[in-house]
Amino acid sequence: MQKHGTSFTKTRLAASLSIALGVSSIAPVALAQEASADDVEVINVKGVRGSLIRSMDVKRSSDGIVDVISAEDMGKFPDTNLAESMQRITGVAIDRSNGEGSEITVRGWGPQQNLVLFNGRQMPSSTGSRSFDFANIASEGVSGVEVHKTGNAAIATGGIGATVNILTNRPLNNAGTVAVVSGKLVNDTSTDKGSVTPEISGIYSTKFDDGKFGVSITGSIQKRESGNQQAQVGTGWRNFEGSADNTTDWGGVADDSTQINRPGADDVYSVPQTTIYRFEEQQRTRKNAQLVLQYRPVDTLTATLDYTFFENATAVQHQDISAWYGFGPSENVWTDGPVASPLLYSETYSAPGDLSMAAGQSAGKSTTNSIGLNLEWEATDDLKVSLDYHNSDSEYGADGPWGTSSNLSMAGFVRTSAATDFTGDLPILSVGGGNDVEWSDMRVTGSVFGNGRNTQDIEQTQLDFEYNLNDTTSIDFGLAVNEVSNRVQNVNVQRNDWGGVGEEGDFEEEWFKRDTIHDKFDVSGGDFSVANQLNDPTLTDFSILDTIFFWDFEEIRARAAELYDNTSTIIGDCGNSFCPSTQFDAQEDRTTTETNTSAYVKVNWETDIGDMYLRLDGGLRYEQTDVKSTSAVVAYDQATWVAGTEVVLNENGRTFLTQEGDYDYLLPSLNVSLEVTDDIVVRAAYSETISRADYSNLLGGTSVASLANRAGGNGSAGNPGLLPLESTNFDLSFEWYYDDVSYVSVGYFTKDVVNFISSDNVDSDVFNLANPLDGAKYDAAIAALPAGATGEEIREYIFTNFADDPFVDVAAGTITGDPATDNTLIFTIGTPTNSAESRTVDGLELAVQHFFGDSGFGILANYTYVDSDLEYDNTVLDDQAAILGLSDTANLIGVYEKDGLSLRLAYNWRDQFLNSRSQDTGGFAPQYTEEYSQWDLNASYEIPSVEGLSVFVEALNITDEYTRISGRATEQVLNLTQTGARYNLGARYRF
Repeated sequence: MQKHGTSFTKTRLAASLSIALGVSSIAPVALAQEASADDVEVINVKGVRGSLIRSMDVKRSSDGIVDVISAEDMGKFPDTNLAESMQRITGVAIDRSNGEGSEITVRGWGPQQNLVLFNGRQMPSSTGSRSFDFANIASEGVSGVEVHKTGNAAIATGGIGATVNILTNRPLNNAGTVAVVSGKLVNDTSTDKGSVTPEISGIYSTKFDDGKFGVSITGSIQKRESGNQQAQVGTGWRNFEGSADNTTDWGGVADDSTQINRPGADDVYSVPQTTIYRFEEQQRTRKNAQLVLQYRPVDTLTATLDYTFFENATAVQHQDISAWYGFGPSENVWTDGPVASPLLYSETYSAPGDLSMAAGQSAGKSTTNSIGLNLEWEATDDLKVSLDYHNSDSEYGADGPWGTSSNLSMAGFVRTSAATDFTGDLPILSVGGGNDVEWSDMRVTGSVFGNGRNTQDIEQTQLDFEYNLNDTTSIDFGLAVNEVSNRVQNVNVQRNDWGGVGEEGDFEEEWFKRDTIHDKFDVSGGDFSVANQLNDPTLTDFSILDTIFFWDFEEIRARAAELYDNTSTIIGDCGNSFCPSTQFDAQEDRTTTETNTSAYVKVNWETDIGDMYLRLDGGLRYEQTDVKSTSAVVAYDQATWVAGTEVVLNENGRTFLTQEGDYDYLLPSLNVSLEVTDDIVVRAAYSETISRADYSNLLGGTSVASLANRAGGNGSAGNPGLLPLESTNFDLSFEWYYDDVSYVSVGYFTKDVVNFISSDNVDSDVFNLANPLDGAKYDAAIAALPAGATGEEIREYIFTNFADDPFVDVAAGTITGDPATDNTLIFTIGTPTNSAESRTVDGLELAVQHFFGDSGFGILANYTYVDSDLEYDNTVLDDQAAILGLSDTANLIGVYEKDGLSLRLAYNWRDQFLNSRSQDTGGFAPQYTEEYSQWDLNASYEIPSVEGLSVFVEALNITDEYTRISGRATEQVLNLTQTGARYNLGARYRF
């Protein structure tokens, strides 16, 4: 920093930074705008070290607390995935999908509470939510990423954790012509196909006509073949209080000697709905492209026209095997309370039940198109005007004949018992008779061919002004209008023949491949030795299930379509019940339009305090939001009991509803930066920010699941009147830049947040459906049968004793609700609401970046600690406000770069965090993503004999880590997903 009275000029490195990044920042990070091109000394430091210098300089020059990643060189981002690069930033953690980074959490706030911008613009999401899926963006087309952790009146609000700005190339900011092409081969060890897939990317940027006109083209195409193995507890765990009077509830356990160490009256306990092993193969093709045209006819006017295209297509094939628990009499061994879980859960059946094996093929494609225009005009020496407009859309839909989610189920009715051992990380399933199942035992049961289509359109206009009042003071002001239209459509072709159809001889033996299960997992589980504690362990065969049929989905589906009747309410486009439909107007169709109008004013001021340099900016931002939601959801007129625990609702047209909501906020912010010495910077910040509710919570209308059970039905209703989360933020940081590429920083932050969103569960008789499991026939069966009778035993009694009842169809195996004798089916409807309670999140961020002289060795390390007085209480069965994604994170990166050789070894760690407050059982129950760490390696070498050519190798998850999600206790596993290491070999050439 050079000081000249009260006029301040940044170092030449800082002045050239915007050229290095290739874009303009969304926030006024204090880069010298007044320096002319002749004044700029470009410091050409390449590779990792050069990238870190550029990133560090932005951090140092910013008014607020900002962290940056910049490309090592044009078109060369540090990691293969943008989210995986961002996790190296202090306070940033990621969520993974199929082993690849997809969404980010910042300072403990999850994807919904972080606003992601693309060159300063809000981009549409194909997920139907506010969270941005980074898997859609190839990192090769990105020049840099800014993470703004403190509020600023000039930045669009919407993120409590951070506002993230993804930056791409601008040709007039480059020194001249740039042309780079890169290719790699990817070997993903998670797939059993053993294939190697290609990736290729390139960038061409040039300017001509004496630098007045610039063109930039970037593009990439990436293919990936991957797979995973999963162990699941189906729709989740049912939860109960330990008191004995709950033993009659569906899923409640007896208070007798069948329960070893049964939960006490003051405990809560949970029972599993099912145990599933699932095996997937995935093929992904990602395409990115951007065209940028720039025109600068005079030095004071720059026009930029850009078009951006993203496409991400994923096809999935799955096979699974499962045993669903009917919650009849069970023998169990329990952990101690106050949250009790079964170490062993077991049921024995008087009649053989189903061992289900399902398969499916589905494919979806998300496509984003964006066109934007930006005009920057220096009206006078003191006044700058910027107008930015873009119109962007994103769509997700089917990319194949079987819809976006297909599942065809078969079953062998051989199960005499079922038990799961939860003593290890991997749940181990035992099924009596399961290993003796033959292909000829298999019958087609139910199926769902789902089709979803999500569209989101954004039209945004922003007008900004910068006016210099004098050498030390300037004022920024502007206004914007942003309209987001979000539409969600779903239609299911669902057959509910869960009791099975057909007979032996319907299919061919060669369509069934007999295989094993546990040799596909590298995760340890129990061995049922805990069963020795049971009073009579001989009641159940505890041999481990290790048999599965991988059957031919295409052949079975086609034969089933020929043989069996159409039993779904909606018929698929192929004319039968064994394919998806595109009749989106037949079922769920919900649209939310959100219009945001904003204005801001911000004052920037700088001065000397003795030998210290002080910068501050303070401002106000006004946000007005109007929400309108129109929904069409399915109505039902009948409930039919079709199998042991399944009650099917009969569709009867649609109901329509329009709801509205609105709110406005005035949001202040203040950022203070004091350079105590040339090397030491102290910052303080205050701001108020908001984070809007997810679109899924705003959708109006009541939607219920088409399948109910003995516990009733479940549904949800949106609330367009939800207020956003409102946060009051304080930040304090200390930064010491003791070398040109080395620094230490310590930061403290606290956030006081109100308007947390929780869900109220309301029991509703919506649709007024007679419940076949709650009436005269059901009561007669319960009175006649022994206590704890299974659903199938109750059904058989009704078929035998009420065969002449018009609501009982013995041949079809169905029992329909009778309005004259049966009570109304009760649905538990969850509706999101705001809580007025205020909660606090505190955190500490520590970071160090150090290079050891000219040795080539360097180290980067950071740790983020977060804490809140709002913690999820696992002993409470009601819903409760909670912060999703809150966890500590850490990174350790070793670097070596010298003589054309570059090595990076990175370790990333994230502690356990809450990812959801509900499970699919319909009740309130937490889901925790357990502690996870991963090692990644990157190495590249510049070929001395060929200028511009380098080769590289990348290895991700080299220790084959797996992810695990659990419920109220670690024994309550919900999902364990095993992927594998991924290796890339490639070359890059810069012309």
